[in-house]
Amino acid sequence: MDFTFIHAADLHIDSPFAGLGLRDPAVAERFAKAGRRAVEALIDETIASKAAFLIISGDVFDGDWKDATTGLFFARALGALHRAGVPTLLVKGNHDADSVMSRSLRYPDSVRSFASNKAETICLDGFRVALHGRSFSARKVPDDFVDTYPAKREGWFNIGVLHTGLDGSRGHETYAPCNVESLRRFGYDYWALGHIHAFEIVSADPRIVYPGNLQGRSVRETGPKGAVRVQVEDGRIVDVARLVLDGARWAHESIDVTACGDEEEVLACLGAELARVQRQAEGRPLAVRLTLTGMPPCHARLVARREALEDEARALGYQIAEDCWVEQVKLATTAPPRIMAAGTEPDALDLEALLSEAARDPEFLVTLAELMSSIADKLPAGLRGELGAGDPAALARLAGLAADHLAGALSS
Repeated sequence: MDFTFIHAADLHIDSPFAGLGLRDPAVAERFAKAGRRAVEALIDETIASKAAFLIISGDVFDGDWKDATTGLFFARALGALHRAGVPTLLVKGNHDADSVMSRSLRYPDSVRSFASNKAETICLDGFRVALHGRSFSARKVPDDFVDTYPAKREGWFNIGVLHTGLDGSRGHETYAPCNVESLRRFGYDYWALGHIHAFEIVSADPRIVYPGNLQGRSVRETGPKGAVRVQVEDGRIVDVARLVLDGARWAHESIDVTACGDEEEVLACLGAELARVQRQAEGRPLAVRLTLTGMPPCHARLVARREALEDEARALGYQIAEDCWVEQVKLATTAPPRIMAAGTEPDALDLEALLSEAARDPEFLVTLAELMSSIADKLPAGLRGELGAGDPAALARLAGLAADHLAGALSS
């Protein structure tokens, strides 16, 4: 028997984008819609692929619904599959376990949800496929949860549907703990896993697959997201293809700005990187975190003007695309190596003169003024005047103290 099926997991429908909401509610709203667009893309792809069935391996929802609109959206998606004659098989995970969800809606007869009190087998006779699965009754399940799965059905194509963190080595909390060898002993042809939000083919024999989540929800979930399409011929898997279905994209890029002499050159580097990542997003809304690394000569100025630099980077993003949003600019730069103390050679550097010149350097004074202003803004009103942030004389004294401190540090 030849057929194709789609395997998805971790839809987390209507998951909030709290981090973006704190910075820009309008951007957060666009990303919230992206989660629903990803579900719609999954349904469209399932129908277009003429899939025999769709498997969802847990966490359809992010948690209990705020109102019925979340459930109605999913019911509408399932209705499209029902009308196309495509069965849906799903298990409930830790986010949408029986004990978590206080409301439910009636799904079409073509939708089968695995029981939570024990593992069961659902057979699709027309394709001679036996699916074995068990839903979560609560966020935590017994350690022997996987051991309760049924034996394979001989002469059929067997699929295990399981929401699990395996052995917990993938950076997620461990649910339904097990390992590859324990799954292999069942003799199933395919394990449709969920819970880990990164795409991974854990094992090739048998195929043990995480499709990853359908839509990235934060900067910790970067890159393409989606599901997998599995092609079976004569009872054997011949292809497992990744499907990119996300409605928005997250990225975290590190940029070495050592060669940048000033802030303008840094911004030019940021703009080039944003344009590159935006092209990879292929028109999707994009949220990017930029981390600057290296030892640029302008390190001190970048530190003093980090917030202004972040605003400039966001403006650059909007020049590139309406939905190119810089989530954050992080500074991981360090100052270039300091001038060493003068040696005995005749052509040794005059360190005292260089420090004195630095204390009078306009750019150095601007940086100090910005730092003093930033500190003053955080002080109680009664102490701001004592700092003398706007006093040129106080600024000159501070510049001299900084030069004296640096000279002492280098000579010690």
